[in-house]
Amino acid sequence: MTDRNVRIEPFERRAVDDQEIEIVERKGIGHPDSICDGIAEHVSQALAQTYLDRVGTVLHFNTDETQLVAGEAAPAFGGGEVVDPIYLLIVGRATKHYDGQTIPTETIALRAAREYLAETIPELTFGEDVIVDVKLGEGSGDLQSVFGDDDVSVPMANDTSYGVGHAPLSETEEIVREAERRLNGPYSADHPELGTDVKIMGKREGDEIDVTVAAAMIDEYVPDLDAYRDAVEDVRAFVSDVAAEHTDRTVRVHVNTADDYDAGSIYLTVTGTSAEQGDDGSVGRGNRANGLITPNRSMSMEATSGKNPVNHIGKIYNLLSTQIAQAVVAEVDGVTDLRVRLLSQIGRPIDHPHVADVHVVTADGVAIADVADAVEAIVDRELGDVSELTRRVIDGELTTF
Repeated sequence: MTDRNVRIEPFERRAVDDQEIEIVERKGIGHPDSICDGIAEHVSQALAQTYLDRVGTVLHFNTDETQLVAGEAAPAFGGGEVVDPIYLLIVGRATKHYDGQTIPTETIALRAAREYLAETIPELTFGEDVIVDVKLGEGSGDLQSVFGDDDVSVPMANDTSYGVGHAPLSETEEIVREAERRLNGPYSADHPELGTDVKIMGKREGDEIDVTVAAAMIDEYVPDLDAYRDAVEDVRAFVSDVAAEHTDRTVRVHVNTADDYDAGSIYLTVTGTSAEQGDDGSVGRGNRANGLITPNRSMSMEATSGKNPVNHIGKIYNLLSTQIAQAVVAEVDGVTDLRVRLLSQIGRPIDHPHVADVHVVTADGVAIADVADAVEAIVDRELGDVSELTRRVIDGELTTF
Protein backbone atom coordinates (compact mmCIF):
# COMPACT_ATOMS: atom_id res chain seq x y z
CA MET A 1 0.00 0.00 0.00
CA THR A 2 1.04 3.61 -0.56
CA ASP A 3 0.26 6.74 1.39
CA ARG A 4 -2.78 7.58 -0.74
CA ASN A 5 -5.79 8.85 1.21
CA VAL A 6 -8.29 6.03 0.63
CA ARG A 7 -11.38 5.79 2.84
CA ILE A 8 -13.69 2.77 2.89
CA GLU A 9 -17.11 3.08 4.53
CA PRO A 10 -20.37 1.15 4.61
CA PHE A 11 -23.11 2.58 2.41
CA GLU A 12 -26.16 3.24 4.58
CA ARG A 13 -28.70 2.37 1.90
CA ARG A 14 -29.92 -0.64 -0.03
CA ALA A 15 -28.39 -1.63 -3.34
CA VAL A 16 -30.15 0.18 -6.19
CA ASP A 17 -31.66 -3.07 -7.48
CA ASP A 18 -33.31 -3.53 -4.07
CA GLN A 19 -34.79 -0.02 -3.81
CA GLU A 20 -38.51 0.36 -4.42
CA ILE A 21 -38.30 3.07 -7.11
CA GLU A 22 -35.61 3.44 -9.76
CA ILE A 23 -35.31 5.84 -12.71
CA VAL A 24 -32.71 5.51 -15.49
CA GLU A 25 -32.22 7.40 -18.76
CA ARG A 26 -29.98 7.15 -21.81
CA LYS A 27 -29.79 9.60 -24.70
CA GLY A 28 -28.81 7.80 -27.90
CA ILE A 29 -25.93 8.82 -30.15
CA GLY A 30 -28.21 10.87 -32.42
CA HIS A 31 -29.73 12.95 -29.62
CA PRO A 32 -28.60 16.61 -29.92
CA ASP A 33 -26.77 16.47 -26.57
CA SER A 34 -25.04 13.24 -27.56
CA ILE A 35 -24.08 14.68 -30.96
CA CYS A 36 -22.26 17.44 -29.08
CA ASP A 37 -20.65 14.93 -26.73
CA GLY A 38 -19.53 12.74 -29.60
CA ILE A 39 -18.06 15.53 -31.71
CA ALA A 40 -16.34 17.14 -28.71
CA GLU A 41 -14.72 13.83 -27.79
CA HIS A 42 -13.71 12.98 -31.36
CA VAL A 43 -12.09 16.41 -31.69
CA SER A 44 -10.35 15.85 -28.35
CA GLN A 45 -8.89 12.55 -29.55
CA ALA A 46 -7.77 14.11 -32.84
CA LEU A 47 -6.03 17.02 -31.13
CA ALA A 48 -4.33 14.79 -28.57
CA GLN A 49 -3.04 12.43 -31.26
CA THR A 50 -1.84 15.33 -33.42
CA TYR A 51 0.08 16.82 -30.50
CA LEU A 52 1.69 13.44 -29.80
CA ASP A 53 2.64 12.99 -33.45
CA ARG A 54 4.06 16.50 -33.88
CA VAL A 55 5.65 17.42 -30.56
CA GLY A 56 5.69 14.17 -28.62
CA THR A 57 3.35 15.25 -25.82
CA VAL A 58 -0.28 16.27 -25.33
CA LEU A 59 -0.54 20.05 -24.97
CA HIS A 60 -3.25 22.02 -23.20
CA PHE A 61 -6.69 22.02 -24.85
CA ASN A 62 -10.36 21.55 -24.08
CA THR A 63 -13.31 21.26 -26.49
CA ASP A 64 -16.05 20.60 -23.94
CA GLU A 65 -18.20 23.63 -24.71
CA THR A 66 -19.59 22.44 -28.07
CA GLN A 67 -23.12 23.70 -28.77
CA LEU A 68 -25.82 22.76 -31.28
CA VAL A 69 -28.60 25.00 -32.58
CA ALA A 70 -31.46 23.01 -34.07
CA GLY A 71 -32.53 23.43 -37.67
CA GLU A 72 -35.87 23.08 -39.40
CA ALA A 73 -37.11 20.21 -41.55
CA ALA A 74 -40.19 19.14 -43.50
CA PRO A 75 -40.42 15.35 -43.18
CA ALA A 76 -42.82 13.44 -45.45
CA PHE A 77 -43.56 9.79 -46.16
CA GLY A 78 -41.03 8.60 -48.72
CA GLY A 79 -38.65 11.51 -48.12
CA GLY A 80 -38.78 15.16 -47.10
CA GLU A 81 -36.12 17.83 -46.84
CA VAL A 82 -34.11 19.92 -44.41
CA VAL A 83 -35.29 23.51 -44.76
CA ASP A 84 -32.86 25.24 -42.40
CA PRO A 85 -29.59 23.46 -41.47
CA ILE A 86 -28.44 22.51 -38.01
CA TYR A 87 -25.67 24.80 -36.73
CA LEU A 88 -22.95 23.32 -34.57
CA LEU A 89 -20.23 25.38 -32.88
CA ILE A 90 -17.11 23.69 -31.51
CA VAL A 91 -15.91 25.94 -28.71
CA GLY A 92 -12.88 25.64 -26.46
CA ARG A 93 -9.18 26.29 -26.22
CA ALA A 94 -6.17 24.68 -27.82
CA THR A 95 -2.44 25.28 -27.98
CA LYS A 96 -1.72 26.57 -31.48
CA HIS A 97 1.95 27.51 -31.12
CA TYR A 98 4.61 25.37 -29.45
CA ASP A 99 8.39 25.17 -29.71
CA GLY A 100 8.46 27.03 -33.02
CA GLN A 101 5.63 25.02 -34.57
CA THR A 102 2.18 26.23 -35.60
CA ILE A 103 -0.54 23.61 -35.20
CA PRO A 104 -3.76 24.06 -37.27
CA THR A 105 -6.09 23.20 -34.43
CA GLU A 106 -9.28 24.52 -36.02
CA THR A 107 -8.66 22.60 -39.24
CA ILE A 108 -8.05 19.45 -37.18
CA ALA A 109 -11.29 20.04 -35.26
CA LEU A 110 -13.34 20.61 -38.41
CA ARG A 111 -11.97 17.47 -40.04
CA ALA A 112 -12.68 15.40 -36.91
CA ALA A 113 -16.26 16.68 -36.75
CA ARG A 114 -16.84 15.80 -40.39
CA GLU A 115 -15.46 12.28 -39.84
CA TYR A 116 -17.60 11.71 -36.75
CA LEU A 117 -20.84 12.84 -38.37
CA ALA A 118 -20.19 10.76 -41.50
CA GLU A 119 -19.65 7.68 -39.35
CA THR A 120 -22.49 8.06 -36.86
CA ILE A 121 -25.21 10.05 -38.64
CA PRO A 122 -24.67 9.48 -42.36
CA GLU A 123 -28.09 10.94 -43.23
CA LEU A 124 -26.74 14.40 -42.36
CA THR A 125 -25.05 15.97 -45.38
CA PHE A 126 -22.10 17.98 -44.11
CA GLY A 127 -22.28 21.60 -45.24
CA GLU A 128 -25.95 21.32 -46.24
CA ASP A 129 -27.98 19.67 -43.47
CA VAL A 130 -25.45 20.68 -40.80
CA ILE A 131 -23.07 23.63 -40.68
CA VAL A 132 -20.06 23.25 -38.37
CA ASP A 133 -18.06 26.21 -37.09
CA VAL A 134 -14.96 26.20 -34.88
CA LYS A 135 -13.79 28.84 -32.39
CA LEU A 136 -10.79 27.73 -30.37
CA GLY A 137 -8.97 30.26 -28.25
CA GLU A 138 -5.30 29.89 -27.33
CA GLY A 139 -4.59 27.45 -24.50
CA SER A 140 -4.05 28.86 -21.02
CA GLY A 141 -0.40 29.34 -20.18
CA ASP A 142 -1.11 28.87 -16.49
CA LEU A 143 -2.84 25.56 -17.09
CA GLN A 144 -0.16 24.44 -19.54
CA SER A 145 2.34 24.73 -16.69
CA VAL A 146 0.19 22.48 -14.51
CA PHE A 147 0.88 19.65 -16.97
CA GLY A 148 4.29 19.42 -15.32
CA ASP A 149 7.85 19.39 -16.56
CA ASP A 150 9.15 16.84 -19.03
CA ASP A 151 10.73 14.81 -16.23
CA VAL A 152 7.47 14.52 -14.26
CA SER A 153 5.84 11.16 -14.96
CA VAL A 154 2.43 11.91 -13.40
CA PRO A 155 0.59 15.11 -14.40
CA MET A 156 -0.78 17.54 -11.85
CA ALA A 157 -4.55 18.07 -11.50
CA ASN A 158 -5.75 21.04 -13.53
CA ASP A 159 -8.62 21.78 -11.16
CA THR A 160 -10.06 21.09 -7.73
CA SER A 161 -12.96 18.87 -8.71
CA TYR A 162 -14.28 15.33 -8.37
CA GLY A 163 -15.49 12.30 -10.27
CA VAL A 164 -18.04 9.64 -9.34
CA GLY A 165 -18.45 6.03 -10.41
CA HIS A 166 -20.54 3.09 -9.31
CA ALA A 167 -21.04 -0.61 -9.94
CA PRO A 168 -22.58 -2.97 -10.72
CA LEU A 169 -25.29 -1.72 -13.04
CA SER A 170 -28.80 -2.59 -11.92
CA GLU A 171 -31.09 -4.64 -14.14
CA THR A 172 -32.93 -1.50 -15.23
CA GLU A 173 -29.66 0.27 -16.02
CA GLU A 174 -28.48 -2.71 -18.09
CA ILE A 175 -31.75 -2.77 -20.03
CA VAL A 176 -31.71 0.95 -20.83
CA ARG A 177 -28.06 1.09 -21.86
CA GLU A 178 -28.01 -2.15 -23.81
CA ALA A 179 -31.29 -1.47 -25.63
CA GLU A 180 -30.06 1.85 -27.04
CA ARG A 181 -26.68 0.47 -28.01
CA ARG A 182 -28.19 -2.47 -29.83
CA LEU A 183 -30.88 -0.39 -31.51
CA ASN A 184 -28.13 1.86 -32.84
CA GLY A 185 -25.97 -1.16 -33.66
CA PRO A 186 -27.08 -4.45 -35.19
CA TYR A 187 -30.78 -3.52 -35.23
CA SER A 188 -30.37 -0.33 -37.28
CA ALA A 189 -28.14 -2.14 -39.76
CA ASP A 190 -31.16 -4.23 -40.73
CA HIS A 191 -33.75 -1.48 -40.16
CA PRO A 192 -32.67 1.70 -42.00
CA GLU A 193 -35.93 3.39 -41.05
CA LEU A 194 -34.68 3.80 -37.46
CA GLY A 195 -32.77 7.04 -36.87
CA THR A 196 -29.90 7.42 -34.43
CA ASP A 197 -31.89 9.68 -32.09
CA VAL A 198 -33.18 7.02 -29.70
CA LYS A 199 -33.86 8.10 -26.12
CA ILE A 200 -34.80 5.51 -23.51
CA MET A 201 -36.24 6.07 -20.04
CA GLY A 202 -36.57 3.22 -17.59
CA LYS A 203 -38.80 3.33 -14.53
CA ARG A 204 -38.98 0.48 -12.04
CA GLU A 205 -41.55 0.23 -9.26
CA GLY A 206 -40.87 -2.86 -7.21
CA ASP A 207 -40.69 -5.71 -9.72
CA GLU A 208 -42.42 -3.90 -12.57
CA ILE A 209 -40.34 -2.05 -15.17
CA ASP A 210 -41.66 0.41 -17.75
CA VAL A 211 -39.33 1.27 -20.61
CA THR A 212 -40.31 4.31 -22.67
CA VAL A 213 -38.55 4.68 -26.03
CA ALA A 214 -38.52 7.79 -28.22
CA ALA A 215 -37.35 6.56 -31.63
CA ALA A 216 -36.92 8.95 -34.55
CA MET A 217 -37.95 7.34 -37.84
CA ILE A 218 -36.34 8.33 -41.17
CA ASP A 219 -39.00 9.30 -43.71
CA GLU A 220 -37.12 8.03 -46.78
CA TYR A 221 -37.67 4.45 -45.57
CA VAL A 222 -41.25 4.92 -44.36
CA PRO A 223 -43.69 5.05 -47.31
CA ASP A 224 -46.92 5.42 -45.33
CA LEU A 225 -48.57 5.35 -41.91
CA ASP A 226 -48.91 1.56 -41.92
CA ALA A 227 -45.16 1.22 -42.45
CA TYR A 228 -44.57 3.66 -39.60
CA ARG A 229 -46.80 1.64 -37.28
CA ASP A 230 -44.89 -1.50 -38.23
CA ALA A 231 -41.56 0.22 -37.53
CA VAL A 232 -42.74 1.29 -34.07
CA GLU A 233 -43.95 -2.22 -33.27
CA ASP A 234 -40.65 -3.72 -34.45
CA VAL A 235 -38.75 -1.47 -32.04
CA ARG A 236 -41.10 -2.36 -29.20
CA ALA A 237 -40.64 -6.10 -29.80
CA PHE A 238 -36.86 -5.79 -30.07
CA VAL A 239 -36.50 -3.82 -26.82
CA SER A 240 -38.79 -6.33 -25.07
CA ASP A 241 -36.46 -9.13 -26.15
CA VAL A 242 -33.40 -7.21 -24.92
CA ALA A 243 -35.07 -6.62 -21.57
CA ALA A 244 -35.90 -10.32 -21.17
CA GLU A 245 -32.16 -11.08 -21.39
CA HIS A 246 -31.47 -8.97 -18.29
CA THR A 247 -34.38 -9.52 -15.92
CA ASP A 248 -37.14 -11.86 -14.83
CA ARG A 249 -39.21 -8.90 -13.69
CA THR A 250 -42.31 -7.76 -15.56
CA VAL A 251 -41.33 -5.35 -18.35
CA ARG A 252 -43.63 -3.15 -20.42
CA VAL A 253 -42.16 -1.33 -23.41
CA HIS A 254 -43.76 1.83 -24.82
CA VAL A 255 -42.56 3.45 -28.06
CA ASN A 256 -43.26 7.00 -29.31
CA THR A 257 -46.05 7.58 -26.83
CA ALA A 258 -46.67 11.15 -28.06
CA ASP A 259 -47.84 9.90 -31.47
CA ASP A 260 -51.40 10.80 -32.48
CA TYR A 261 -52.24 8.73 -35.56
CA ASP A 262 -55.63 10.33 -36.07
CA ALA A 263 -54.09 13.80 -36.13
CA GLY A 264 -51.15 12.64 -38.25
CA SER A 265 -48.67 13.65 -35.56
CA ILE A 266 -45.83 11.10 -35.49
CA TYR A 267 -42.08 11.02 -34.83
CA LEU A 268 -41.01 11.19 -38.47
CA THR A 269 -37.74 12.89 -39.43
CA VAL A 270 -35.62 13.51 -42.51
CA THR A 271 -32.25 12.80 -40.91
CA GLY A 272 -33.06 10.59 -37.92
CA THR A 273 -32.40 13.21 -35.26
CA SER A 274 -34.58 15.76 -33.49
CA ALA A 275 -31.75 18.26 -34.00
CA GLU A 276 -33.28 18.93 -37.42
CA GLN A 277 -36.44 20.33 -35.85
CA GLY A 278 -36.16 22.55 -32.76
CA ASP A 279 -34.15 20.42 -30.31
CA ASP A 280 -30.87 22.11 -29.33
CA GLY A 281 -27.89 20.37 -27.76
CA SER A 282 -24.90 20.92 -25.49
CA VAL A 283 -21.93 18.95 -24.19
CA GLY A 284 -22.41 17.48 -20.72
CA ARG A 285 -26.18 17.85 -20.60
CA GLY A 286 -26.83 14.19 -21.30
CA ASN A 287 -25.31 10.86 -20.31
CA ARG A 288 -22.67 10.67 -17.62
CA ALA A 289 -19.35 8.89 -18.17
CA ASN A 290 -20.92 5.44 -17.79
CA GLY A 291 -23.44 6.17 -20.56
CA LEU A 292 -26.44 6.71 -18.30
CA ILE A 293 -28.33 9.34 -16.33
CA THR A 294 -29.06 7.83 -12.91
CA PRO A 295 -31.12 9.85 -10.39
CA ASN A 296 -30.82 6.99 -7.86
CA ARG A 297 -27.06 7.44 -7.73
CA SER A 298 -24.59 10.25 -7.11
CA MET A 299 -23.38 11.92 -10.31
CA SER A 300 -20.80 14.55 -11.20
CA MET A 301 -22.08 17.53 -13.17
CA GLU A 302 -18.78 17.75 -15.06
CA ALA A 303 -18.91 17.15 -18.80
CA THR A 304 -16.58 14.24 -19.54
CA SER A 305 -16.49 14.55 -23.34
CA GLY A 306 -14.05 16.97 -24.94
CA LYS A 307 -11.88 17.52 -21.90
CA ASN A 308 -8.12 17.02 -22.04
CA PRO A 309 -7.32 13.35 -21.26
CA VAL A 310 -4.04 14.06 -19.51
CA ASN A 311 -4.97 15.93 -16.36
CA HIS A 312 -8.52 17.27 -16.62
CA ILE A 313 -10.18 15.84 -13.54
CA GLY A 314 -13.68 16.21 -14.97
CA LYS A 315 -12.70 13.52 -17.46
CA ILE A 316 -10.01 11.43 -15.76
CA TYR A 317 -11.69 10.97 -12.37
CA ASN A 318 -15.16 10.21 -13.76
CA LEU A 319 -13.72 7.48 -15.99
CA LEU A 320 -11.30 6.22 -13.35
CA SER A 321 -13.89 6.04 -10.55
CA THR A 322 -16.13 3.97 -12.82
CA GLN A 323 -13.21 1.70 -13.69
CA ILE A 324 -12.37 1.24 -10.01
CA ALA A 325 -15.96 0.40 -9.13
CA GLN A 326 -16.17 -2.19 -11.89
CA ALA A 327 -12.88 -3.76 -10.82
CA VAL A 328 -13.99 -4.06 -7.20
CA VAL A 329 -17.25 -5.79 -8.14
CA ALA A 330 -15.42 -8.18 -10.47
CA GLU A 331 -12.68 -9.09 -8.01
CA VAL A 332 -14.13 -8.89 -4.49
CA ASP A 333 -16.77 -11.35 -3.31
CA GLY A 334 -19.53 -10.04 -1.08
CA VAL A 335 -19.85 -6.55 -2.61
CA THR A 336 -23.34 -5.95 -4.00
CA ASP A 337 -23.14 -2.22 -4.71
CA LEU A 338 -20.61 0.57 -4.30
CA ARG A 339 -19.88 4.19 -5.08
CA VAL A 340 -16.43 5.65 -5.69
CA ARG A 341 -15.75 9.38 -5.33
CA LEU A 342 -12.36 10.82 -6.26
CA LEU A 343 -11.56 14.41 -5.25
CA SER A 344 -8.60 16.30 -6.69
CA GLN A 345 -6.72 19.37 -5.58
CA ILE A 346 -5.27 21.63 -8.26
CA GLY A 347 -1.52 21.15 -8.61
CA ARG A 348 -1.56 17.79 -6.83
CA PRO A 349 -0.45 14.64 -8.75
CA ILE A 350 -3.53 12.99 -10.24
CA ASP A 351 -2.50 9.57 -8.86
CA HIS A 352 -2.75 11.02 -5.33
CA PRO A 353 -6.29 12.40 -4.98
CA HIS A 354 -7.18 14.64 -2.07
CA VAL A 355 -9.38 11.72 -1.03
CA ALA A 356 -10.60 8.50 -2.60
CA ASP A 357 -13.92 7.82 -0.88
CA VAL A 358 -15.53 4.40 -1.36
CA HIS A 359 -18.97 3.50 0.02
CA VAL A 360 -19.80 -0.21 -0.05
CA VAL A 361 -22.99 -2.24 0.25
CA THR A 362 -22.15 -5.79 1.27
CA ALA A 363 -24.10 -9.01 0.99
CA ASP A 364 -25.86 -10.46 4.03
CA GLY A 365 -23.32 -11.91 6.43
CA VAL A 366 -20.41 -9.90 5.00
CA ALA A 367 -18.96 -7.10 7.14
CA ILE A 368 -17.19 -4.06 5.73
CA ALA A 369 -14.03 -5.21 7.53
CA ASP A 370 -14.12 -8.44 5.49
CA VAL A 371 -13.67 -6.58 2.20
CA ALA A 372 -11.99 -3.28 3.12
CA ASP A 373 -8.39 -4.36 2.54
CA ALA A 374 -9.17 -5.89 -0.85
CA VAL A 375 -11.14 -2.80 -1.93
CA GLU A 376 -8.36 -0.45 -0.85
CA ALA A 377 -5.75 -2.50 -2.70
CA ILE A 378 -7.74 -2.20 -5.94
CA VAL A 379 -8.20 1.56 -5.50
CA ASP A 380 -4.47 1.91 -4.89
CA ARG A 381 -3.60 -0.19 -7.93
CA GLU A 382 -5.91 1.65 -10.32
CA LEU A 383 -4.73 5.07 -9.15
CA GLY A 384 -1.15 3.97 -9.66
CA ASP A 385 -1.95 3.12 -13.29
CA VAL A 386 -3.93 6.30 -14.06
CA SER A 387 -1.65 7.32 -16.94
CA GLU A 388 -2.69 4.18 -18.84
CA LEU A 389 -6.24 5.50 -18.79
CA THR A 390 -5.07 8.56 -20.76
CA ARG A 391 -3.72 6.34 -23.53
CA ARG A 392 -6.96 4.36 -23.70
CA VAL A 393 -9.00 7.56 -24.00
CA ILE A 394 -6.84 8.92 -26.83
CA ASP A 395 -7.07 5.57 -28.65
CA GLY A 396 -10.85 5.63 -28.37
CA GLU A 397 -11.04 2.51 -26.18
CA LEU A 398 -13.20 4.22 -23.53
CA THR A 399 -16.55 5.88 -24.12
CA THR A 400 -17.34 9.13 -22.37
CA PHE A 401 -21.10 9.28 -22.82
